[in-house]
Amino acid sequence: MDIRVGDVLEMKKAHPCGEKRFDVLRVGMDFKLKCRGCAHEIMIPRVKAEARIRRIERPDGETTA
Repeated sequence: MDIRVGDVLEMKKAHPCGEKRFDVLRVGMDFKLKCRGCAHEIMIPRVKAEARIRRIERPDGETTA
């Protein structure tokens, strides 16, 4: 899966604050994501994150399902 810093990920499950969209801050073996609702930052293993992604939004307006 091609995920880059600056992308916005829509996840299948919502964060406890209710928001499903996260900004990508760091990419590698783990992803560092920032919740768009409460600005909480989380580290999640790449394998788990890729399984939970519903949609990827690029900064240039492109959307990948």
